[in-house]
Amino acid sequence: MTKKYTIIFTSALLVLSSSSCKKFLEQVPDQRTQLNTVEKVSEILATAYTQADYATFTEAASDNAEDKGVNVGNLNPTNQNPYQWQDVDSRDTGTPTFFWNASYAAIAAANAALDAIAKAPDQTPYLPYKGEALVARAYAHFMLALLYAKVYEPNGANDSPGIPYVTTPEKVVFQQYDRGTVASTYEKIEKDLLEGLPLIKNSVYRVPKYHFNQAAAYAFAARFYLFKQQYDKVIQYATSAFPGNSFAANIRPWSTKYYDASANEMEIMFTQAAENSNLLLTEAPSGWARNYSFFRYAMGLYLNTEQSQPNVTGTTFSGRKMYNYGVPNYSYLKFKELFIRSSPNANIGIPYTIMPQFTADELLLNRAEAYASTGKYTEALADLNTFASTRIRNYDAASQSITLAKVADFYGTDDPEAGLIQTALDFKKSEFIQEGLRWFDLIRLKIPVVHNIKAVNNTDTYVTLPADDPRRLFQLPSEVALSGVPLNPR
Repeated sequence: MTKKYTIIFTSALLVLSSSSCKKFLEQVPDQRTQLNTVEKVSEILATAYTQADYATFTEAASDNAEDKGVNVGNLNPTNQNPYQWQDVDSRDTGTPTFFWNASYAAIAAANAALDAIAKAPDQTPYLPYKGEALVARAYAHFMLALLYAKVYEPNGANDSPGIPYVTTPEKVVFQQYDRGTVASTYEKIEKDLLEGLPLIKNSVYRVPKYHFNQAAAYAFAARFYLFKQQYDKVIQYATSAFPGNSFAANIRPWSTKYYDASANEMEIMFTQAAENSNLLLTEAPSGWARNYSFFRYAMGLYLNTEQSQPNVTGTTFSGRKMYNYGVPNYSYLKFKELFIRSSPNANIGIPYTIMPQFTADELLLNRAEAYASTGKYTEALADLNTFASTRIRNYDAASQSITLAKVADFYGTDDPEAGLIQTALDFKKSEFIQEGLRWFDLIRLKIPVVHNIKAVNNTDTYVTLPADDPRRLFQLPSEVALSGVPLNPR
């Protein structure tokens, strides 16, 4: 009986195969989506942005974090290891390994789009997406270079290892890569950025804030050239982002709209696309929104006190409300978690956090620093006063505006350039607390980082991360050695 049915089945298969073999052989063996339309290319570019947060580890490593105390706050290796400047073994969200892998996944998407565009018979309708892909690829590599390679040294050799700059789709397992040098990495970033930026068109996006729109691309260019200390270009690109110098209407309204908002409204507004200040937003599987106020190593009593001290304006940034979850857990309520359940009735899922990559606020302060660095003190003061005016409740320009005399007195310096730069840096440190951005100024300017370590009896000892300490470079994932990529020295 078995033999009979086997013969019948085989005979039927032979008959079927004779009529379908040709059709089968005509099918593309790789069943993945073929990027053969403008729409498909635009869709894959939605994944050309690193879906990971860096704030979890850069904030903890910076001087915008403190040890709140033994048995105070949540103790988690993803927070504790960076605070102690130790390599993070975890591969969870919010770790250097997760960020590295997510960044190269984003780069792969950009490369797939560029490869498809290069093969298109008519590239004209693809050009805005080519611009997006090039700038997105440049940005992902730039962030990798900042986190895992030595900082760029203007007029220096920059011959230390960079990061692998990937420009073609991967087609083999464990493809071999070379880290190149910091110099070659920055050259490739700049090439992609300058080629892609003129091609970007806001009109092709339904929600431009989730793509490299023109303002976001200019903001990226300004940050890139700030690291290269090409200050005229910082000014050029920052100004291009807001023609007519409309920064005042586009930076965060801390002392007005935000001040009057409820806690829930504040969390929603801060990362929504409708917020003028947000220039580029990305989503990330991340527990940052639920954890950043409660980690043991984060903003606590000391930093909260620092935030409430008078600054160079002669007063405090009273328009920014601090939320107290119980001493020493404080928050500015900048993030709201989006929890995606694994199924409609499930109690498990993945938390997501929307992360601002570029804002008008950072761009304005970057321009202020660039103005100060080129001797344009009047312009630097104007930018700093624009910024301060939206942070002080019931701002009075007559008594609270920043002047060179106030800068000299507050910082104890007769050097207006140094004083104005320090003002911009202090404003950035305060503004971007709980966002992870402070780390990039620390590495860019080689500022030592001091952390307190609390004992059981609540006494403090202090440790310092020097300017040239190798631990200022986060460690690469161990498996990259399979592709010939050396790890950072320890």
